[in-house]
Amino acid sequence: MEYTQEIVVNVPRERFIELFDNPDLMPQWQEGLLSFEPLTGVPGQEGATSKLTYKRGKGTLEMVETIVRRQLPDHFDGTYDAKGVHNISNNQFIDVDGTATRWVAHNIFELKGFMKVIGLLFGSSFTKETRKSMQAFKAFAESQAG
Repeated sequence: MEYTQEIVVNVPRERFIELFDNPDLMPQWQEGLLSFEPLTGVPGQEGATSKLTYKRGKGTLEMVETIVRRQLPDHFDGTYDAKGVHNISNNQFIDVDGTATRWVAHNIFELKGFMKVIGLLFGSSFTKETRKSMQAFKAFAESQAG
């Protein structure tokens, strides 16, 4: 499954990156994020891995993030691995007249085992979750614009 989402966030790109690139701020815009635990490398840098744990329903979801490309302020790409799911996430941040940032997120989900069935039945939920996360970041960033 592959799709692209985009959103315009009404903060200058420099401020957008400051907020996006700070793991301490992630719980303020990533719903259900319980912890962000660096595993290997320098957190946030290419090659680094981190474990993210989210509250999902009555349980938790753990995934490992690997930073693949960090060319800020233009690009930030990573992979996210959870049970039965490998997500490749390529993000581009485009300056809009020095006052806003267009965030283009291209995602590829590779599903294995039972998750293939989930993908077939509930594939649209992946795009909805991405959109919801991007909208949550937009609301957060715009509230922090000052």
